[in-house]
This record gives sequence, structure tokens and C-alpha cells, in this order.
Amino acid sequence: VFIAQSRASGSHRDVEDEELTRIFVMIPKSYTEEDLREKFKMYGDIEYCSIIKNKTTGESKGLGYVRYLKPSQAARAIEECDRSYRAILAEPKNKSSESFEHDYYSNSTRQEPRGNTLPFCGQPEFCGFEKNESRIQESVSKRLSVVSRLPFIQEQLFALFDIVPGLEYCDVQRDPHTNSGYAVIQYSTAASAIYAKYKLHGFEYPPGNRLTVIFLEDGSDSSE
Repeated sequence: VFIAQSRASGSHRDVEDEELTRIFVMIPKSYTEEDLREKFKMYGDIEYCSIIKNKTTGESKGLGYVRYLKPSQAARAIEECDRSYRAILAEPKNKSSESFEHDYYSNSTRQEPRGNTLPFCGQPEFCGFEKNESRIQESVSKRLSVVSRLPFIQEQLFALFDIVPGLEYCDVQRDPHTNSGYAVIQYSTAASAIYAKYKLHGFEYPPGNRLTVIFLEDGSDSSE
């Protein structure tokens, strides 16, 4: 069972490949592609690894990509890898790597780091990055908030989010003043919630009505 994509986004496999199987990570500059593969192979079957290098000097920028065969493997890597890697889903290849790197770093000033550790502190470039430019990914949880300008029907919204395995409950609420839709969705694992958010945020349901899906704090330890 697949969630339908808009016609403009191409085939399901193309979208899945671009958006859900490739992750972007921060690594020590000493890492080789083999080192990167060795660190991330425990989460699934890797199609390829690549390290971003300075075009002039050939030196590693301390950033890399890992492409998995399945979206679930990429989600697991994001959820379970050491937080020092700052793993996120990579932008589709049609967005230039330079602009993506800029966005990745520019997010660093928006909030404080999770946890108090400074991993890779034996390497000066990592200590400097952690203290001055700590890019923090969105706080992930098993619970999602869904907002719509149209009210939801409980059974229909449940059926939509139940496409992703692990749905535990769907609580639909309605604002009597605005008649907009609001719901709280919870999955059994953060990996399922990650998958549901990236598949359904911006999804038109019903057609013409875009859903806004964000993570909600679920009370669990964010470091886990």
C-alpha cells in the first residue's frame, strides 16, 4: 500500500528514493567513506556512502551522505545513531548541495543542543562546531500534531495515518470558533512517527486542503 503523490512529484519510487532513503550526517573530518559505512551499516543495507569535500583542496568538510535501500532503515539510523552525527533526511538531489549545507549550518543558531556532551572533543573542529554553531534537528517523538483548515472525520483520519504501521491512537478535536481541524496521533515507535510525518506533512486531504504535521513532545527522554 502506497500513499499517493501529487502528479508533479513523479513516481512513488522516485519520491521515496529522494526523500526517505538518504540521510545527511556530520562526521569527523578524518572519516573515510569506509569509516562512514562501518558506522552506519548496523541500521540497514547501504546503497552508497559519500563524503562532501572542498572542491579546491580535496579536504573533507566533515559532512556526508548515507543512502539506504529502504526508508525504514534511514528512519532507524536517524533515530538510533549517536546524536553527535546530527543525522537528518537529506534534501532531494534537485536542490544544490551548497544550499543544503548552508541551511544545515544556518539552523544552528535557533536552539540549544540536546544533552550536555561534546562528542568528538578530541578533534578541534568538532568542539568548535558544537560550542559555536550547534545545528539541532527537530525534536523527534512518537506523537504528532495534525492541523487542517477543514474539520477532520475521526474514522477517515485514522484510516489515513493507519497506513503507516504502529498507529496507537488518533484523537480528533475541533475548534468551535474557527471550525478548523486538529488531531493528535501517536505511534508505537519514533521511527513510525518520522515516516508518517515526512509522508503526510503537506499531503492534500481532502484534495486542496494541505495537512500540517509536526512532532509533539510525548514526555519521553529526548536523548533516547
